[in-house]
Amino acid sequence: MTSYRIVYAGTPEFAVPALKALLNSTHKVVAVYTQPDRPAGRGRVLTASPVKQCALEYQIPVEQPLNFRSEEAIDHLRQYQPDIMIVAAYGLILPQPVLDIPRYGCINIHASLLPRWRGAAPIQRAILAGDTHTGITLMRMEAGLDTGPMLDIASLEIGKHESTAELHDRLSTLGASTLLQLLTDLPGNLQRATAQPQQGATYAKKLMKEEARIDWQEDAISIERKVRAFNPWPVAETSLSNKQLRIWQAIEIDLSNCSSNKPSAGTIFHTDAHGIQVICGNNALNITRLQLAGRNAMSAADFIKAYTLTNQVLGQHP
Repeated sequence: MTSYRIVYAGTPEFAVPALKALLNSTHKVVAVYTQPDRPAGRGRVLTASPVKQCALEYQIPVEQPLNFRSEEAIDHLRQYQPDIMIVAAYGLILPQPVLDIPRYGCINIHASLLPRWRGAAPIQRAILAGDTHTGITLMRMEAGLDTGPMLDIASLEIGKHESTAELHDRLSTLGASTLLQLLTDLPGNLQRATAQPQQGATYAKKLMKEEARIDWQEDAISIERKVRAFNPWPVAETSLSNKQLRIWQAIEIDLSNCSSNKPSAGTIFHTDAHGIQVICGNNALNITRLQLAGRNAMSAADFIKAYTLTNQVLGQHP
C-alpha cells in the first residue's frame, strides 16, 4: 500500500480517532493544524484542543494559524509538501490556494450522509429532526460549504434513545476506519468520486444556547429529541421554582389511553424510582437524569429523595 505524506487539520474530540488511526498506520503525518488554544472551564484556563494534545503526545509538529488569509500562512503549509490534507471539524474555512496545495487535494470527514446536513452541527440536527440513519461522508473539498464530490459513504442507524454524545463517539470511530479504507486506493477512489445530488440538501446550522430552552407545549417526542441532541452541550433546560433545571436524559411516555382531563403542560404528575413524569403538549416526558443549578447531575431516583415535586410546574416564571 502506498504511504502518503499527510497534513491533518482538526480541533475537537471528534477529530482525534482519525488522527490516531493515521499515526498508527504506514502513512506519515507531517504536521497537524488545529484551532488556537482557547480559555476553557470555570477558571477560563488557556487550553489546547484535543487534536493538539494528541499531536503533542505523538511529537507531531502543530500549527495554529488564526486563518489562511496571509500568503505567509499558505506558504508555510506548502513547505510541508503534503500529498493530501485530511480535515475533520477543523473550524476554519480553507481558501482555494490551500485546497490546491496537496497533490491529491483535501479530504473532509463529515458526520452526515451528504447532502443532508451540510454545516456545523450535523449530528445534533439529525437527532432533532428524528432521522433514523446517519453516517460518515468522505468528500473532496471545494470552495462551497460541504458541497464537494463524495469519495465514500458509511451509514449507521441512530439508536432510538441515543444522545449526541453517544452518536458522536460511534461516528468518529466510523470516520477513522472509513478513511483508512479510502487510502488503500486513493487515486482510484478519487477517480470514482460522485457529485452530490441536488435534491435532499439541508443545512445543519450552528447550535445556539437559547435553543436548549424547553417549551412544554411542544410534543413529548420533540422535547425528548431536544434532550438527546443537546447532550452534552448545551443541555436541554427548564426551570424549577425559578432555578435552572438541566435535563440530561428523558424518554417519551404515551398518554393516548389516559383521560383527556390532564394537567397543564409542564406539570409534574408522577414521580418514582423510574423517573419524573411531566405533561407535554402531547403525551408526557419521563425524566431519568437531571441537574439543578449549582448541583451535580443525578438520577431521578436520587432527585426525588431530596425534593418534593408532585404537582409542581416546570418552566414557570414569576
